[in-house]
Amino acid sequence: DHSDVMACRQTGYAMLASTNPQECMDLGAVAHLATIKGSVPFVHFFDGFRTSHEIRKVACWDYQELAGMVDQDALAKFRALNPEHPVLRGSAQNPDIFFQTREAANQYYQKLPEVVEACMAQVNEKIGTDYRLFNYYGAPDAETVMVAMGSLCDAAEETIDYLTAKGEKVGLVKVRLYRPFATDRFLAAIPATCKNIVVMDRCKEPGAPGEPLYLDVMTALMGSPFASCKVCGGRYGLGSKDTTPGGIIAAFRNAMADKPVNGFTINIVDDVTGLSLPIAEEPDIVPAGTTSCKFWGLGGDGT
Repeated sequence: DHSDVMACRQTGYAMLASTNPQECMDLGAVAHLATIKGSVPFVHFFDGFRTSHEIRKVACWDYQELAGMVDQDALAKFRALNPEHPVLRGSAQNPDIFFQTREAANQYYQKLPEVVEACMAQVNEKIGTDYRLFNYYGAPDAETVMVAMGSLCDAAEETIDYLTAKGEKVGLVKVRLYRPFATDRFLAAIPATCKNIVVMDRCKEPGAPGEPLYLDVMTALMGSPFASCKVCGGRYGLGSKDTTPGGIIAAFRNAMADKPVNGFTINIVDDVTGLSLPIAEEPDIVPAGTTSCKFWGLGGDGT
């Protein structure tokens, strides 16, 4: 789950999220290009025991292609530590200047969303993708929108296809750049028709009024055109618990309710605090024309 990533939020690292193995390859390029150009270190993260263990064909990048995309001027200024010419930096910082230096670094984070967008544009131009800081998927006139990052997004997209085919107005905002959180780009990704928002976190922060992504979204919505939207947050996939289409549908249905459960869980049965959502349907969302097979082998070494 995302607990380890969330524990690193205050380190000052930029955080970039990938959904599937191909995105790991593509956004890995973005992370490398942006950290050189923006002078901010990156954590490029994806879900363990889901994305990292998935068997899927990936179109690999050629290092020569990447070399041509690197900002060589920024690279020349990069002050890496090297045993061939050792230096000592940052060994101690006393309180008389610590506060000032922390605030002086703001400019790098304020500029970074534009830097990442520019690097995403380079990748998009190269391979024909449409990576953005926040990508929207679903009905253009969606009334209920899910906000998530990581491997849930692929499952959510397939579930949204199933629901929109039935005429339901639902959508998904996929968070790519989690830190710095670019509020203006996030708000621009939400359809103007949105009335309900459900935020899916893959971690548990005991004692907090909400999980990290949920609190970020609530802060971003303050004073915006979506400030009056009904917002709820939930948890999924802790300890690699499977998230099913039925669980995702339950999260959408809860967000549409007059009084949604906040801080809910999906795909487990919580008989202690009663926060789990009942799953009313578990549909087959495999695209039409797809044949799914299970092969059983019987006996011997040839199985």
